[in-house]
Amino acid sequence: MSTSPYKYEAVDAEGVSSTGHVAADSENEALRILKRKNLTPIKITQSSQRIFTFSKKKVAGKDIIDFTNGLSTLVQSRIPIDRSLTLLEGITESVPMRGLVNNLRRDVKEGRTLAAAMENYPFVFNQMYVNIIRAGEEGGILETLLPSLEKNLEASARTRDTVISALIYPAVLLVTGILSVGLLLVFVVPQFAMMFEGAGANIPNSALFLLSVSGLIKQYGFLIPIIVFLIWTLLRLINKDSLYKLRKDKFLLRLPMGGKFFLYRDCAVFSRTLGFLLNAGIPLIRALRISREVVENSFLRELLVNVEEDVRSGISLGVALDKVKYFPVLLHQLVTVGEESGQTANILIKSALTFETIVSNQLSRLVAALQPALILILAVAVGGITITMLSAVFSMNAVEF
Repeated sequence: MSTSPYKYEAVDAEGVSSTGHVAADSENEALRILKRKNLTPIKITQSSQRIFTFSKKKVAGKDIIDFTNGLSTLVQSRIPIDRSLTLLEGITESVPMRGLVNNLRRDVKEGRTLAAAMENYPFVFNQMYVNIIRAGEEGGILETLLPSLEKNLEASARTRDTVISALIYPAVLLVTGILSVGLLLVFVVPQFAMMFEGAGANIPNSALFLLSVSGLIKQYGFLIPIIVFLIWTLLRLINKDSLYKLRKDKFLLRLPMGGKFFLYRDCAVFSRTLGFLLNAGIPLIRALRISREVVENSFLRELLVNVEEDVRSGISLGVALDKVKYFPVLLHQLVTVGEESGQTANILIKSALTFETIVSNQLSRLVAALQPALILILAVAVGGITITMLSAVFSMNAVEF
């Protein structure tokens, strides 16, 4: 959708005049926005220029990577930020992303830094992204940091895509199995019920059980989507409650097969982000705070709060990680080696690659075990229903004979 743009002429507290555009639903709202910017409007008119807004769900990760890639190329070519954003707006195909670039360009032209403009969109640009842009602008090294930021985003996207791709086939198997069993119970099993009623024979207990299940599904099957929705809603409410989410995330880390997967996945994200921030010249305490926010598991985030407090008190990062007794031994050992050699950032980035390899191997083993298990469960379920009903038919024929 699009908001109404208003063109204004205004003066600031020092009497300096300026012109520009502001997106608002009404002229009164435009006046309030200008007032918050300490501007006194002289003239406001509705403009014909289109200003796009966008939805959080419509800004894809690929759009952010493409935007970072384009911005990196333009900044390295010594093109000013506002001009770079204008060019990016013209070549961006995604309408929501084009609206975002338009808003960023407008804020930059009004005198804000790019990092300050990005802070208005935390659902698109996380703390790491904004802090890297701010460090680049303050140090005059934005053209140096943007390529590294792009590589970091691409590495995170590859890891996420690897996990999703590996789980697609088991998910298809699971859905196929549920649909197959459901179709058998709803459409095939009732046909046997009619056969048994017509013959007037005694029905075996196993077949009687399947017929009862089939009848329940046909009668109350409409409740299944409602129950699934209620469970999904309950899980979302639990995730919003910090205490329950903490317990859930701690439980996930204790799972026999999946616990290490979740732990090493978050360790990889944490190590890569922290190493990247330290390479960008961001102080360790601030880098720890930012890196903590990119970790998905809330229990690990709580542990990293303790790590940050220990580092603030003067303890080395390697010792602080070892102190919590939950992170992999490899992590704090590598960090300790990095601190001793003065290569903490590079060691963290290399350890991230190691953890990503471990995650990939564990995921491969998990999928390798999951696929035959799902096939076996599907075969047992479908075969069990078929054999049970056919056995009942054969026993009925034997009695008649």
